[in-house]
Formats: sequence, structure tokens, C-alpha cells
Amino acid sequence: MATKSLSIRIDETMLHKLHVVADYEGRSANSEILILIRKEIEAFEEKHGAIPLGQKKPQ
Repeated sequence: MATKSLSIRIDETMLHKLHVVADYEGRSANSEILILIRKEIEAFEEKHGAIPLGQKKPQ
């Protein structure tokens, strides 16, 4: 699977806190974000069922 880039806007306070959490966990901010995203997707799929690949995004 290809790796894609995603640019986000984040305020300074939240970015600082993200770095603190990531440093505490011994991760980069990027790795911490990926872990948070994975957890959210797992929680969504647990509640709503697996998301099939290729499914269109909600409009």
C-alpha cells in the first residue's frame, strides 16, 4: 500500500501537547498521530462494522 501525505492545520497549543504526549510515549508526532487515527478507526469499525476498501466517502 502506498504511503500518502496529509497536511493539517493545528493550533500551537494542541501541537505542543501532541509533542509532549509523543515524547512521553517515545514516538514522533507523526507516529503518535497514526496511532490515534488507528484507534479511532478501530472504535468506529467496532461500532459500525468494517469499512470496506474502495467505499465512497460520505458527501
